[in-house]
Amino acid sequence: MATLRYFPPQGQPVLVPIHKPLTTVGRDLGNDVHVPDPSVSDHHIQIVFNGRDFQLEEMDRVAEILVNGKKKRRARLVHGDRIQLGRAQLGFSMMSELPLVDDSHPEQDSPNVLASVRRMHAFSERLMTMTGVDELLEAMLDDLIELTGAARGVVLLVDPSDGEQGSPRVRASRNVKRETIEDASGAISDSIVRQVVETKRPVIVSDALTDTTFGKSESVIALKLSSVMCVPLLSQGEIIGVIYVGNDEVKHLFHREQLDLLTIFAGQASLIVQNAMLLSALRADQEKLKTELLDKRFGEIIGACPSMMEVFRKLQKVAATDISVLITGETGTGKELIARELHRRSNRHDGPFVVVNCGAIPENLMESEMFGHVRGAFTGAVASRPGKFQLADGGTLFLDEIGELTLQLQVKLLRALQERVVYRVGDSKPEKCDIRIVAATNRVLEEMIKTGEFREDLFYRLNVVNLWLPPLRERGDDVLIIAKALLSKYADELGSGVRGFSPQALAAIKKHAWPGNIRQVENRIKKALVLCDKALLQPEDLDLGPEAMEPIVPLEKAKEDFQRRYVLDVLERNNGNRTQTARDLGVDPRTIFRYLEKEQNPMPSGAAGAPTDRDS
Repeated sequence: MATLRYFPPQGQPVLVPIHKPLTTVGRDLGNDVHVPDPSVSDHHIQIVFNGRDFQLEEMDRVAEILVNGKKKRRARLVHGDRIQLGRAQLGFSMMSELPLVDDSHPEQDSPNVLASVRRMHAFSERLMTMTGVDELLEAMLDDLIELTGAARGVVLLVDPSDGEQGSPRVRASRNVKRETIEDASGAISDSIVRQVVETKRPVIVSDALTDTTFGKSESVIALKLSSVMCVPLLSQGEIIGVIYVGNDEVKHLFHREQLDLLTIFAGQASLIVQNAMLLSALRADQEKLKTELLDKRFGEIIGACPSMMEVFRKLQKVAATDISVLITGETGTGKELIARELHRRSNRHDGPFVVVNCGAIPENLMESEMFGHVRGAFTGAVASRPGKFQLADGGTLFLDEIGELTLQLQVKLLRALQERVVYRVGDSKPEKCDIRIVAATNRVLEEMIKTGEFREDLFYRLNVVNLWLPPLRERGDDVLIIAKALLSKYADELGSGVRGFSPQALAAIKKHAWPGNIRQVENRIKKALVLCDKALLQPEDLDLGPEAMEPIVPLEKAKEDFQRRYVLDVLERNNGNRTQTARDLGVDPRTIFRYLEKEQNPMPSGAAGAPTDRDS
C-alpha cells in the first residue's frame, strides 16, 4: 500500500496510507491528509490513483508545489519522491512503512533519528546533482562532519593502477570551517585505515590512546587521537576507498548508532562516487581520443601503423594527378574511404564522385548502367538515360568490386578507358568523358588473370598505382582507436547510454582477428549500443567471449602449421611442381611429400599423388 509521510517542524512524522482513488491534501480539516502549516493552501493538491499510477494534480493554481526540488503542477509520483507544499515537507512511498521509532526503546531520540534520515535524503539528492569527483567528495565530507560532530573528515581512494594491494591515498579533506586541510595524510591513523581496508568492515574508536587495538600505534600516539570512525567505500564487494572522520578534542564522541548511520551514508556515497569517477575517467578518455585522432586521422581515415602511413604517403602523392589507382585489400578495410579521400585531395574535388558497385548490378543491366542507353534501345527503355561515365564527367568514377565484371564488359571498359569515349546502348554516336578512374577489389586479380577470369591489359590499365590496405589484425593499436571513434560516433546517433569500453573489452578487441575488418567492428559496436544497458561495453556485449578467441596452441604446433601453409602456398605458385618447390625452399623433396600427406584436403591434380611430367 502506498503511503504519504508528512514531516512536521516538531514531533514525529505522520504516516497516511493512500488507498482511495482520490486523496486530497491541504490545511483544511476535511482533507484526507491534513497538513497544519500556514504556508499550505486549504485544498493544495490531490493524488489520483488509476489502478496503476499515482498522479499528483494541483487544486490551487497559486499554491507552490515542488516535486524533488522542481516546480510542478502535475506529476506522476514514484517511490521516494519528495513533495514540498509551501514550506511543508512530505514524502511519497510505494509501500507501507514502519514508524521510525522503536516502541521497545522509548528513550530513543526520535527527532534526531528523523533529522538523520532527512539529512541522508538531502545528502543523496545533493550528490546526485554533482559530476565533478572533487566537488562531490568535499560536499560529502562537509555534510558528514556536520552530522557526526567531527572536527575533520578525509576521503581516501584506492588508485586502480596500484593493483589489488594498492594503499588508499587522500583525495579530499575538510575541517569544520569547510576548508581543505593542509597535509591531510599526516592527520589520520594509518593503522586504522589499514584495518578497514584489509577487513572491509567499519571501525569506531572512542578513545584511541587507551584502545587495546590501536593504543600502541605510532600514528595514534603521535597524533594524540581521541574519537575516530572509519568506514569502507565498496563497489561489488571490492574496496575503492574509505571515509575517515575524527575529533581529537572530545573522547567518546561517537557511538554505535552514528557508525551505523555513517556506514549507510558510505553505501549510498559509494555508488555516486563510483559513477562520478567513471564519468571523469570517460571524459578524460574522450579528450585523449580527440588528441589521438588529430595525430592519427588522415581525412576521414584513422590509422597510425607503418603500413597505413605508407598508404597515406602514396595517396598524398598520387591524389593531385589523374593517373588510375587500384585499391586492394580484404573486404571491410575501407577501400571506398580511400577512394573518396583521393577525390577530395585531387584537382577534381569540385566535380562529382560517382560510385559503381560492379558486383551489385545484374549482368544484363551493367552496360546500360555504365554507359547509358537511348530511347528504344531495349524493352523498357522509354527514355534516354546517361550512364555512370557521363555522370562522372569532370570528376572521379569509383569502380568498386571490379573483379566481378564479366569479360565482355571488361572489353568495353578497356576501350572506354583507352579512348576516353563511350557509346550508349543503342547509339553509335561517341560521347567524350573527362574522368579519373579509381578501382577497388578484394580479389587477387593476378590469380584471376592466370585462370582467364580477368583481362591482363585491363589490369595494367587500372593498376598504374596500387594502394594495398592492410587487414585490421595487422594494424596493431589502430583497432582500439577505430573502435573508440565508432563508439563515440554511434552512441549519440543511437541515443545509447554507453560511454566506453571496459578494460576487458579493449583487450578482447585487440586480440580478435576481425575477419570482416572495420565493417565487422562497426556492426558489432552498433549492435552492442542498441542492446547494452550498462555504461561500459563488456566482451560478451561484442560477442567476444572466451569461445570467440582463437585458442592458444603450443609454439611447436604453431610453427608446424605455419610451415605447412607456406609449403602449400609455394607449391600452388609452382603449379604443383614438387621438385621446383623443394628447390625454392631449399629442402629435400621428401619434406614436400610429408606436408602433402598431412594435408587433409587433396591438392589439385599434379600437386599430390603420382609425379607429373613437370616433376621431371
